Amino acid sequence: MAIIRQSDFIDSIADSLQYISYYHPIDFIQALDEAYQREKSEAAKNAIAQVLTNSRMSAQGHRPICQDTGIVTCFVKVGMGVQWDKTDMTVQQMVDEGTRRAYTNPENPLRASIVADPAGTRKNTGDNTPAVVHLDMVPGDKVEVMIAAKGGGSENKSKMAMLNPSDSIADWVVETLPKLGAGWCPPGMLGIGVGGTAEKSAVLAKESLMDPVDIHELIERGPQNAEEELRLEIFNRVNALGIGAQGLGGVTTVLDVKIKSLPTHAASKPVTLIPNCAATRHAHFTLDGSGPADLTPPKLEDWPQVTFELGDDARRVNLDEVTKEDIQEWRMGETVLLSGKLLTGRDAAHKRIKEMLANGEELPVDFNNRFIYYVGPVDPVGEEVVGPAGPTTSTRMDKFTDMMLEEAGIIGMIGKAERGPEAVESIRKHKAVYLMAVGGAAYLVAKAIKKARVVGFEDLGMEAIYEFEVEDMPVTVAVDSDGQNAHEQGPAIWKVKIAELDEKLGA
Repeated sequence: MAIIRQSDFIDSIADSLQYISYYHPIDFIQALDEAYQREKSEAAKNAIAQVLTNSRMSAQGHRPICQDTGIVTCFVKVGMGVQWDKTDMTVQQMVDEGTRRAYTNPENPLRASIVADPAGTRKNTGDNTPAVVHLDMVPGDKVEVMIAAKGGGSENKSKMAMLNPSDSIADWVVETLPKLGAGWCPPGMLGIGVGGTAEKSAVLAKESLMDPVDIHELIERGPQNAEEELRLEIFNRVNALGIGAQGLGGVTTVLDVKIKSLPTHAASKPVTLIPNCAATRHAHFTLDGSGPADLTPPKLEDWPQVTFELGDDARRVNLDEVTKEDIQEWRMGETVLLSGKLLTGRDAAHKRIKEMLANGEELPVDFNNRFIYYVGPVDPVGEEVVGPAGPTTSTRMDKFTDMMLEEAGIIGMIGKAERGPEAVESIRKHKAVYLMAVGGAAYLVAKAIKKARVVGFEDLGMEAIYEFEVEDMPVTVAVDSDGQNAHEQGPAIWKVKIAELDEKLGA
């Protein structure tokens, strides 16, 4: 009978969360590198290059891969023969204590994103607790842990359906995925849970994302059962959609498809789809009573020597001088390097701005003729002016777009992924622009930020309004002033190209 020390468990949780904040799983990096080598779309290839460059920088600097350092999900399997040295804390409390220590570590503070009273005040808990814990009792005398930090952008794209027993799971996934948009930061992985009950299918889908990337091994040896056949069918059909990296169009949308299933009721087929983003983060460890988990750092030479390089045709823009007339010249798909001062703001700030404008109150900062960046940065350490500061999902701000363009007076927005039809129409109507920064490249983006100060709503923490001074911050014109939309046109073009290529190869 193994005696597991409470302190070893808590230390292991804290250490693993720090570890995964800056180390991608190597199998994921290798799969991403293979996708980079295969990619034919220049926009998608540049996006993957940014993610790979950011990953290596984060590994070297021990700083978060993404500014959204996630909601902690922990699968704990406790052997029936395990004895704890102390019984004053539950497993949930031990995981929460490890989470608290990891997220408040002064050497690498992680962004606290968890809010209590989700249907009411939504006040941040300040330390990213509580974690979501799934506890199983299993044979043996060890404790096995699989822990992940799941970003909100990909988590928000989860979908669940109660299919009829005769319905095709692959058809449902292929129909559903384009509707998710690119806020889940492809290319990533798809976790699919099948069977059990509605809530169990969701747990199965989440747990499947803890598995290693091995789709290419499956392709080489061939499927050996119906589940593996389904994995390959979904993998091939989803990549044929042409969605591509960051939704800009390309040949790789998913790196792997994972499926876990359980027996279910004869009248039911519960299915849940949960995507994992380009900031895939998880770790596995086993405690046997001999001490805390031994997490061996990967070697930096394991990262591919891919660097993000800008072409000579990139447009350089001084944000302190740019006018509304200037941005009329910017074209969809164009790379722009931003320098100068821009403002930030996301969900809570936009909500408060709306309330202040409705009440005739003066805003804390003048937005007129300015650009706003949708971001909630990580706190800085050492000589940093700001921590990792990648974009958040822009569609959440769509309902505020008319207000910000018409009443607040902004002329441009920067964020992650696509905009909805109403926001695109508002951009066209007001002759504004929407620029896209790459999700999953937060540390790389932060290097372009030379100064940062809070200029409004300081009480909102990471959702406060900042003024950033940036130098050569790389973005792509996703929606130009004519309403031309890269997230519509890119995937549509590449879906046709992939079909044509498949036809040639099959001929």
